[in-house]
Amino acid sequence: MKKYSDEQIRNGILRHDHLILQYIYKQFYFDVSLFIKKNSGDEDDANDVFQEAIIIIYRKLKENNLVLETNSFQKYLYSVCRFVWLKQLEKKRVEQTKINDSLPFIEEIYDENLADLVEKNERYGLYQKHFKTLSTDCQKLLQLFFDKIPLSEIAAIMGYKGEKYAKKRKFKCKELLISKIKQDINYKKILEDDT
Repeated sequence: MKKYSDEQIRNGILRHDHLILQYIYKQFYFDVSLFIKKNSGDEDDANDVFQEAIIIIYRKLKENNLVLETNSFQKYLYSVCRFVWLKQLEKKRVEQTKINDSLPFIEEIYDENLADLVEKNERYGLYQKHFKTLSTDCQKLLQLFFDKIPLSEIAAIMGYKGEKYAKKRKFKCKELLISKIKQDINYKKILEDDT
């Protein structure tokens, strides 16, 4: 398998390069999975954590908020995975006397920005989960609204009789989405963590 430099990996993540993402998975996933399984997790947990870490790294790269030393992508990825998993264990209230550290990690990984990104990912995941349960019509309408398309254009695109109806429909879809999110047990956990 071809070996990629840290710079090629960073650029590949930004471009959503399938080969680079596949390379990252093949090179680094096993160690992350092993770490999580040794620390009260399973394969599904490892998959979730690994994906979340890639998303966090992508966001930090996009914000130009990620400076890595040479040959440190692996350590940074492991550090983010470790951080995300420890946060999840904390949420699950798992009492761990000692974490079985099998990953090389960067001690100073914790920063407010990373904690914020982890929290945003949790919220976005909750939003996505319930957004996908809405009707296709509601999804399309809300997506157009979130993309800041004027209501008059939304009415035309959706085939509604007018802007007033589009506004009413958007309100109902949004209320339904909010209601679904608020009923989710994970929403209550997120609220608890904020207090």
